[in-house]
Amino acid sequence: MRYDIRLSIGNDYGAPSDHARTLVRLLPSDLPGRQIVSSRLLTVDPVPNERYETTDFFGNAATVLVFHAPIDRIDLTLRARVERLLQPSILDLSPDLAGLAAELAAHRSLGPGAPHHYTGPSPRIAPDPAITDFARSVVPPGSTALQAVETLGQALHAQMRFDAEATDVDTTPSEAFANRHGVCQDFSHVMIAGLRALGVPAGYVSGFLRTVPPPGQPRLEGADAMHAWVSAWCGAENGWVEYDPTNACTVNQDHITVACGRDYSDVSPVRGTLRTSGEQDSHQKVDVVPL
Repeated sequence: MRYDIRLSIGNDYGAPSDHARTLVRLLPSDLPGRQIVSSRLLTVDPVPNERYETTDFFGNAATVLVFHAPIDRIDLTLRARVERLLQPSILDLSPDLAGLAAELAAHRSLGPGAPHHYTGPSPRIAPDPAITDFARSVVPPGSTALQAVETLGQALHAQMRFDAEATDVDTTPSEAFANRHGVCQDFSHVMIAGLRALGVPAGYVSGFLRTVPPPGQPRLEGADAMHAWVSAWCGAENGWVEYDPTNACTVNQDHITVACGRDYSDVSPVRGTLRTSGEQDSHQKVDVVPL
């Protein structure tokens, strides 16, 4: 499936800021066997004094922007054309959780895709007894790693309610799980915490999701949003498997990947530092148009 992706993100500042430095992760990249990017362009207004492209440790495309003169806003616009390849059905060749621990111990690489980076606490995900107990209660003993991923994802989808107003970017997994509501970031963080508690290496994926309007209704411009889901290591044979707990489904052609990491802090679309005063307002609009 081929898509045209249009994204705009704006930040307005209450007073002009100087010495702003911003790191942007918005450019989708080629993923062998999964995703082909035929074009991508990120425009910035106002034009920064310095700009350079780089790749972070996890292989994500990143753009560094530096402004020396005072600015009262930053507007980012992405245009991309991406083909998401159909993935075959997953044959479960994963070991049980005890066997997964043995395979993990035998895995010697510490490169960006090594599962060892995704087993312990990360900046936004700490061990939580309630999430651990829940994961252990819903995943039957003797489950394979892949079964654990699917079972936990389905259980969280059944237990938690999607609510765009209930949480914000700084809500912890513990808070979201205790209240049983949140957005895709919260669903993903809670699932990652639960999988790690079971011994399954798990990370965070950000990207875009094709949305389908109700039957007979037109597709709304700007109705889509950036999305998040989970990537879990299911052993040497199955490798990394992606699951979307917000929608209780295995990731396939409707998901376009932008970045991956241990949690949101590794993939945040826009982050940086600036010196200003007053309030800040942010707005975002996304269109994922199937071709």
